[in-house]
Amino acid sequence: MIDFSLTEEQQALIDTARRFAKERIIPIAAACDHESRFPMDVFKEAWEIGLVNPTCPVEYGGAGMGELDNTLIIEELAYGCSGITTSMLANTLALTPVKLAGNEEQKRKYLGMLTSEPVMASYATSEPDAGSDVAGLKTRYTRHGDDYVLNGQKCWITNASYAQFYVIFATENPELRHKGIAAFIVDRDTPGLRVGKKEDKLGQRASDTAQIFLEDVKVPKANLLAPAGSGFKVAMETFNQTRPDIGAVATGLMRRCLEESVAYAKERKAFGQPIANHQLVQWMLAEMAIRVEATRLLTHKGAWSLDRGAREPVVSSISKAYGADSAMQTAIDAVQVFGGNGYVKEYPVEKLMRDAKVLQIYEGTSQIQRIVIARQLLA
Repeated sequence: MIDFSLTEEQQALIDTARRFAKERIIPIAAACDHESRFPMDVFKEAWEIGLVNPTCPVEYGGAGMGELDNTLIIEELAYGCSGITTSMLANTLALTPVKLAGNEEQKRKYLGMLTSEPVMASYATSEPDAGSDVAGLKTRYTRHGDDYVLNGQKCWITNASYAQFYVIFATENPELRHKGIAAFIVDRDTPGLRVGKKEDKLGQRASDTAQIFLEDVKVPKANLLAPAGSGFKVAMETFNQTRPDIGAVATGLMRRCLEESVAYAKERKAFGQPIANHQLVQWMLAEMAIRVEATRLLTHKGAWSLDRGAREPVVSSISKAYGADSAMQTAIDAVQVFGGNGYVKEYPVEKLMRDAKVLQIYEGTSQIQRIVIARQLLA
């Protein structure tokens, strides 16, 4: 039986996250964007009340929430600021491969690390020449006795400047493509690991993004997360399980666009009446509302499927692709509703437009999602 109602516990989650976004995120979002600064105090407060790492299993100190519960939290936080939310989400992205492929010792150590104190972790696949083409990564590993040695570069890594450990994907031979890729857990203080410059970004500026350089980084056998051939599968399944999160970010961002636009349209007058009375403005507002509702439903379906144990990557890809593209169009429309005021930083919608763009890029571009969807249709 399909049921779209929420439980009391889920509504309480929404209320908690909504209140947190209103009281702790929205008041500082513009300043953090302007200063390109992540508010670590806000992260710690979110961790304290359970809004960080919600999908970490109970046996390792987490709340053990499902993906649907997670998306409910994310939508509310992203309403406040998608940049700050992305940095909070990066922990989920990093813990997911450990949850999927880690042995008991690895889970106890690294998942326990995330739940015992408010620390960050990063997930590292992307490279200068391997963004969408994960199988084309060039970071190498070689075997030295019981250790592995990593050399290479990772880029566009969320929370790289703050992470206590990294889940890093490397290959024994780039010519092997996906068959040569393994995954490693690398501690921040490992000799040879260096965090590069922080990126000066268009949007989501409150989220830390930086490069990672690996120069003869020795990783013990105990930190091998997935051997050659399995690493690529772990990377892809991680994306499959976290793509609904991006749909939830898109939903929160769009809801903010819509509510700001409705309020402005009722106040702003043109031709002797509020612009909300003009049909073309009404049409834009209606389209925004359609996209919000459709993206939320797609996101919830993807999350629900994962919670049921159904592996349906096409559902996650559809929610991510539609949500990201819808968020970009909705943010553009919000700026249009605001007119000249939408183009200045005194009003919030120009930030929303800048923040929306990366949703079409990270965790698989909108174009890559369509390739995934088409392959499923033609299989």
